[in-house]
Amino acid sequence: MQRPPQEEFLSKETNADVHGWQFSRDKLMNTHGLVEQTHSLYVRVVKSINLPQKHVTGNCDPYVEVKLGNYNHTTHHVEKNSNPKWNQVFSFSKDQIQGSILEVVVKDKSVVNDDFIGRVVFDLDEIPNMVAQDGPLALQWYRLEDKRNRKTKGELLLAVWMGAETEADELSHLDAAESNFGSSVYLSPKLWYLRVNVIEAKNLQLSDQSRYPEVFVKATLGNQALKTKSLMIRNINPMWNEELMFVAAEPFEEPLILSLEDCIGPDKDKILGRCVIRLLSVERRADARPVNTRWYHVEEHVMGEGEEKKEAKFASTIHMRICLDGGYHVVDESTYHSGDLRPTAKQLWKPSIGLLELGILNARGLSPVETKDGRETTDAYCVAKYGQKWVRTKTIVDSFDPVWNEQYTWEVFDPCTIVTIGIFDNCRLQGGDKSGRDSSLGKVRIRLSTLETNRVYTHCYPLLVLHPSGVKKMGEIHLAIRFTCSSLINMMHMYSKPLLPKMHSIRPLTVIQVDTLRHHATQIIAMRLNRAEPPLRKEVVEYILDTGSHMWSMRKGKANVLRIVGLLSGFISFRNWFDEICNWNNPITTVLIHILFLILVMYRQLIFPSIFLCLFLIIVWYYRRRPTYPLLVDTRLSCADDVHPEELDEEFDTFPTSRPIDIVRMRYDRLRRIAGKLQTMVGDWATQGERVLSLVRWRDRRATVIFAVCCLVAAIILYITPFEVVAVLTGFYVLRHPRLRRKVPSVPSNFFRRLPARTDCIL
Repeated sequence: MQRPPQEEFLSKETNADVHGWQFSRDKLMNTHGLVEQTHSLYVRVVKSINLPQKHVTGNCDPYVEVKLGNYNHTTHHVEKNSNPKWNQVFSFSKDQIQGSILEVVVKDKSVVNDDFIGRVVFDLDEIPNMVAQDGPLALQWYRLEDKRNRKTKGELLLAVWMGAETEADELSHLDAAESNFGSSVYLSPKLWYLRVNVIEAKNLQLSDQSRYPEVFVKATLGNQALKTKSLMIRNINPMWNEELMFVAAEPFEEPLILSLEDCIGPDKDKILGRCVIRLLSVERRADARPVNTRWYHVEEHVMGEGEEKKEAKFASTIHMRICLDGGYHVVDESTYHSGDLRPTAKQLWKPSIGLLELGILNARGLSPVETKDGRETTDAYCVAKYGQKWVRTKTIVDSFDPVWNEQYTWEVFDPCTIVTIGIFDNCRLQGGDKSGRDSSLGKVRIRLSTLETNRVYTHCYPLLVLHPSGVKKMGEIHLAIRFTCSSLINMMHMYSKPLLPKMHSIRPLTVIQVDTLRHHATQIIAMRLNRAEPPLRKEVVEYILDTGSHMWSMRKGKANVLRIVGLLSGFISFRNWFDEICNWNNPITTVLIHILFLILVMYRQLIFPSIFLCLFLIIVWYYRRRPTYPLLVDTRLSCADDVHPEELDEEFDTFPTSRPIDIVRMRYDRLRRIAGKLQTMVGDWATQGERVLSLVRWRDRRATVIFAVCCLVAAIILYITPFEVVAVLTGFYVLRHPRLRRKVPSVPSNFFRRLPARTDCIL
């Protein structure tokens, strides 16, 4: 395969001068003025679905009441409609904000007393702050709750945010269906780690007394299901003492369902009892303090939604410790590519250190993605993600050079984070496939720590996508980005802090747990954002979060090997240079090294200062070569410019595989060959370490005696001989002339290679 020109894959600095914006080396601002401080609370109520009807008349006349303290707003009521539409925006000024709870109540209009249908409750501390130029907050569907905080029938589509004086009247005229063309802001749901410690159970009700039951506990939270190990018990009080971890998202719509089950055969389990736990009643913690245990009643029957009420019969009790851990950062993407590393518990958050401003200007030369009316076209929109905030630009219809010219801002809490920007084709517009997927046109990652503060970067970034046919440039995206630091001291202090919250060090999660929980977190975020209006499609979220990065790829394996080789190249170059010194290839240089060596030996206090001074001079020397633009995807480093088509086909294969058995066998044999080389290399490293340990563990008694005698003699000689003499003799011996060297291996090398290792014990 012919390599494409590398220059096509490089970013290019530009001078931005776009209508409505002013870009310079010092300022990034909107011409409409500076953003005012937020001071108002906005509630946009759009519509509701599946509301319950009156039992007498069979009709429903719903309306919505928004209550905040002593203030309230009310929509108009819609007669005889279980799926009403209001599309109204209400605002509460700063003086009207009271208490800490906002209630959005759906009621049924009546002659005497209006009937309560359901409500949605918001904590004012959890309501997001929006900037005026960020665009409207995406609408979200909320399940209605009764007065006991239990889920009831009906859903409400609304948005709640804090902001300045925005175009509230214009929002009220915006149809949710039409907003698929416009820009929107999304917020990832607040995620928690749910820790379930299953300790024991008592008083199991066993119907079959002829066998010892194999009992286990199965815990289910939404689509997540885990179970403890099976215990073959001889009494009615089994004990497990196992921990199960889940990812839970606010608002906690789904309960934790625990079931005691008996394994009576292969893939055949009998339920002994169930227990339903609402997560709103579960204790929350932000540190590693112990949580009190509780006994939960397990019942033989638990009502499901839509079932008639039946009498639940007591079965047994189960002893558990359940808590929501807020001291962790719930991992939803690779830690190295993460845009937010804060813990879940808000009381552990540190103040922001700066502001990230991103201008999504335009794109050039986008590749056609779909065909409409016999011609190729692209309906492009851009998605940017940093922290918990996602933004989506408006969709530019039928254009290969779309112009967005939109600005977004984020608070920055850690400079060692990444903002991700991707471009997609909207397939759900008129004439498109409603069941299709939004095709990706490439993405760009920018690490904030590589940016100079208060400097505007205006670059055109290449959009690179790896296809089964190879790497392809899908166009260019023109971005303007600035990282503003509010306190240089606070930002420099962040480099001394751990990357993840301290709970990850106090009670670390295993690698398998992190991978599993990350998968669940990604699915929850994708499902929640897909339910917003307009929806942010699942394939878009998964592409931005890079969910398939853990899958095997021959190309990535080669790239990582080349990265290691690149790191070792400096040591190899130093080793080659030192061999030239020892072999007297350049006698003048070797003599100068002798003189420098004598000076350092005679004045030992200069050794470490000289080392650090050399490092300082090297850093200063490389200052003139410092990068002046953010890093981007390197096709040469990624081994994407000359990758074999068969390896690409393997990388794009599904999991589990969908290829014929012959191709799978060939790939399996190839993987075995590569794994064999890695196995041999790891075994060689282990052998060298075991040889060192065998010197003191008497595996080879004669070798240990020889080594012990040499250690004793060396201790005596070094004790009576000055350090300068020992160092000079050692250095001169290493730098001796080639005529004084022998070609055979040295005695210490021969001795070390003869030492035993545990390789002999491997079957």
